[in-house]
Amino acid sequence: MLGSLGAQDFRFHLPPLNETAFLLDFDGTLVDIAPTPESVVVPDGLLDSLRRLREACGDALAVVSGRPIDQIDHFLGDVPFAVAGEHGVAIRHRPGGPIERAALPPLPPEWLAQARSLLATLPGTRLEHKEGGFVLHYRAAPEAAEALRLAAAEWVKQSKGTFLLLPAKMAWEIRPAGIDKGYAVTLLMENPPFTGRKPVFVGDDVTDEDAIAAVRRMGGIGLRIPSDFPTPSIFRAWLASLTGGSR
Repeated sequence: MLGSLGAQDFRFHLPPLNETAFLLDFDGTLVDIAPTPESVVVPDGLLDSLRRLREACGDALAVVSGRPIDQIDHFLGDVPFAVAGEHGVAIRHRPGGPIERAALPPLPPEWLAQARSLLATLPGTRLEHKEGGFVLHYRAAPEAAEALRLAAAEWVKQSKGTFLLLPAKMAWEIRPAGIDKGYAVTLLMENPPFTGRKPVFVGDDVTDEDAIAAVRRMGGIGLRIPSDFPTPSIFRAWLASLTGGSR
């Protein structure tokens, strides 16, 4: 059920699908947030909805995620035409194509060592090491949020603008400045089959704001969960409705 959000209301704002490019976040958008990144569930019908959408928009369908590309492949297979992972650090522009990686500043190894030592004193916290940065998760230990923020803020301050600290869903993420989802969306839109289309980006987190700003600069549409779609489930229903499907 779309509830008060009728599919026709959004169709009014969208150009024809064969003139549109869809760039979609994964966690909290295509799938519901789960207790751990590994435990997310791909809902029944989602892959079929995405396949129909990709066909309708001439392959101009990409997933833009903070996850590594291999994790998106694990959950979605070859359904998206293009995938950007790690907030734009890694981009694969077409199925089976090479993964292009951005040039990254070296991550100070002492930050990782200090982070591991700190997390060892905070049960329930977890470190996720990514190329060029890392994430401090506290979903299972919300009381640790401030201690982790203070430590991460101090490390980032030492970098004098080379790295940024960003809030995420029950986590703090340190990553290189200038490489974000907006950067990823911009590069994707420079290549076929995305070039010349109106981009539509949908996300749910602070890290998606750069992509929303980027597509709007291109004259596209940036949508958010929960302000535009109250839940991922309602967004998935709308997505299915674009090609005449249902959840």
